[in-house]
Amino acid sequence: MRIVLVGPPGAGKGTQAVRLAETLTVPHISTGDLFRANISQQTELGKLAKSYMDAGNLVPDEVTIAMAKDRMEQPDAVNGFLLDGFPRNVSQAKALDELLQGEGITLDAVLDLEVPEEEVVKRIAGRRICRNDSSHVFHVTYSAPKKEGVCDVCGGELYQRDDDSEDTVRKRLEVYHTQTEPIIDYYKAQGLVRTISSLGPVDEITKRALEALKREKAGSE
Repeated sequence: MRIVLVGPPGAGKGTQAVRLAETLTVPHISTGDLFRANISQQTELGKLAKSYMDAGNLVPDEVTIAMAKDRMEQPDAVNGFLLDGFPRNVSQAKALDELLQGEGITLDAVLDLEVPEEEVVKRIAGRRICRNDSSHVFHVTYSAPKKEGVCDVCGGELYQRDDDSEDTVRKRLEVYHTQTEPIIDYYKAQGLVRTISSLGPVDEITKRALEALKREKAGSE
């Protein structure tokens, strides 16, 4: 299957993308991973992207699209893929359609993870990270440390990243509503969108997603 995963920050896209890709045996293609891989391997696209990033500028759509195209052409993506973070706007969505049409293939579904805005703010603004090890992550509501402000694992100080402050989260949501959310209507016009709730246990959300994709696959046969 060829799937695009969309949803606001804090919807759990990263977690669900990994689980779904593993279950469907397709590669998880994340924009963040693409950038990191190209930059670390010093590919021409990576060098170009880094030049924009170092100057404090946004990487142009054409560079992101070229990276995605290169990754989708790898052997492990021949029979499908799950895109996470791409396309990020309607322009990129149209470019993706053109790329796929050029190969004689189409998307099977666009999975939209829906979550209320206040829940997004609560999820992200409540995160606390250990200064000694960023893999030690807690949440003031959902997974609070035994002692406030102290990491259960190593005793390090817990802090809130600047990106996780409520003001920053709301700004990120504004960007999502303005730039990315319009792709949902774009894909709805093609009959591709499957919307599921991203509330509840992780396993339950994965189950909903797989059921929605199963219905899509059955409907196309």
